[in-house]
Amino acid sequence: MRLWHQSLIPYLPRQQLLGQHRECCALRGKGWGRKHSTVDYVFTYSPAYLIAYHNLIMDEMEKRGYHPDSIWRYASYRGKELGGDWPEDKWEVQSWRWIKENNNPIYPEHNNEYLKECLENLKNKGIEINV
Repeated sequence: MRLWHQSLIPYLPRQQLLGQHRECCALRGKGWGRKHSTVDYVFTYSPAYLIAYHNLIMDEMEKRGYHPDSIWRYASYRGKELGGDWPEDKWEVQSWRWIKENNNPIYPEHNNEYLKECLENLKNKGIEINV
């Protein structure tokens, strides 16, 4: 489980990009609030942050000709089993567009140190990215 550093999204190989989409879907669904050392920071923010990040992933997927299910564009959608309605305040969930446009990076944890960590992780998988 990992959300790649935001600046790496345009450079991720197909497998990592599609995996990131699956990861975001899982986190938005039953994975919301489930502890995992590499993504715990996500749960300290409104779900709107994850929705904003997920939309960056889907934007990149569409740029590459992939067709993620458009239902994930609905901020309150949480997957087939959970449907809609986050337990948090609706306004917070709807604020994802503002977060996407004004927070760069979306998550403050996506700093230079985290970028280096992600690049090293990719390198260990045989993937070299020059940012």
